[in-house]
Amino acid sequence: MVDKQSPIPIYAQIEEQLKNQISEGKFPPGAAIPSERELTETFGVSRMTVRQSITNLVNEGLLYREKGRGTFVAAPKVEQPLSGMTSFTEDMLSRGMAPSNQLVKFEKRQPDKGIAEQLQIMESDEVYFVERIRYADNIPMAIERTYLPVKLFPELREEALKESLYKYVEQTAQLKIAGAVQRMEASLAKKEEAELLHVEAPFAVLVIERVSRLDNQVPFEVVRSTYRADRYKFTSEIQR
Repeated sequence: MVDKQSPIPIYAQIEEQLKNQISEGKFPPGAAIPSERELTETFGVSRMTVRQSITNLVNEGLLYREKGRGTFVAAPKVEQPLSGMTSFTEDMLSRGMAPSNQLVKFEKRQPDKGIAEQLQIMESDEVYFVERIRYADNIPMAIERTYLPVKLFPELREEALKESLYKYVEQTAQLKIAGAVQRMEASLAKKEEAELLHVEAPFAVLVIERVSRLDNQVPFEVVRSTYRADRYKFTSEIQR
């Protein structure tokens, strides 16, 4: 129940009670919380007040909505260091999570001017365009859109994209990955991106663009990844 005589706003009281129930394990990660109608009846408040409480908890990353299904308790955010260069598969396995992916698109195409410049190839050269949804424990975490020069990987096939791309580069193509330059910015998921990530638009995301290079300094990949902001947090260690 809520105290309507308290100076603490009712929506904040509801938020605190839901947080306590989550921390106590009443609603574990992945569990659905009661519907807005049920919470309205439980707390004896308006639906608008309940909706504000839930929206605030979604914005905090404690809850997430799935269109047509309801509102669920979010798992703890994946903490991703900005130092070091690892694949999504390696990251998830190191955390004891089961990585998987859904291949949305795999095709050859002509690169636009920007991609060609980043890969240091001609616009007439072909690239593979790969779009994948990356999952951890069957939860969609990110959308990856990758561009790879065909001339570097003439034998690349769809089957290889079911696992780590970096594993293919290093073990099958026998090339050595040296490093990358990446940029990160906050954004809002577009409608089609929100649908792929099973969230409702507008939804906060982190967009990272990475240009990766081999040990001979030849760029082999441009990848633009859209991460769910409610599932990721990035950390870095700095010194003065």
